[in-house]
Amino acid sequence: MDMETVNSMGFGEFVDVFGNVIEKCPLVAAAVWSQRPFFGSEDLEKHFFDFIDALSRSGQEGILRCHPDLAGRDLQQGTLTAESLREQSQAGFTSLDADDRLRLQQLNAQYRERFGFPFVLAVRLSDRAAVSQELARRLRCQPESELRTALGEVKKICHLRLADLLGAGPARVELLRDWGSERQQDAPRRGLGAAHPSLEVGSGLEGQSSHPHKGSGELKQSHEQ
Repeated sequence: MDMETVNSMGFGEFVDVFGNVIEKCPLVAAAVWSQRPFFGSEDLEKHFFDFIDALSRSGQEGILRCHPDLAGRDLQQGTLTAESLREQSQAGFTSLDADDRLRLQQLNAQYRERFGFPFVLAVRLSDRAAVSQELARRLRCQPESELRTALGEVKKICHLRLADLLGAGPARVELLRDWGSERQQDAPRRGLGAAHPSLEVGSGLEGQSSHPHKGSGELKQSHEQ
């Protein structure tokens, strides 16, 4: 898909296509659509990232809460999004033995209790065998540092999903592997996200998106991928 095609998309089509590059957050795609035209894949990606950076802390935590646990309830119940199912399947989380699954579930529960959101990891860039070790390591992090690390993982996932949609190889994979809390800087709370203060992500809004042609209080249902 070339950028001319992306820029020519109407609101509904854009949200349908890009509504899950940030997991279960079509509201983000709805806001990004209004920033057209995009001058390339990196420019499009930057608008998604800028929106995340400009959110309040509660909004950022809302984005994280839209993500499923690895090998968790959504996988067992068959309710993962298509993107998450593909990623977890490719990473081997659909074939864990009972002991590994239980260990991961216990660590996920401890992580949620400590930080208030699920453990997020770009599993396509990770070694399945090291996931439990990484989860245990991040459990020892301070909340502010861990928030930045988790948002960095959201951005990695976004980058890879955009690359899939645009037919571009993940050229910056090695750079993405190095993204960590020490490289995540607190962005000023302004810009795209601040321009849309009503677009607080999470709290059950993941299935809705603001429609630019409706009144400010109306929401339009968007289709999950």
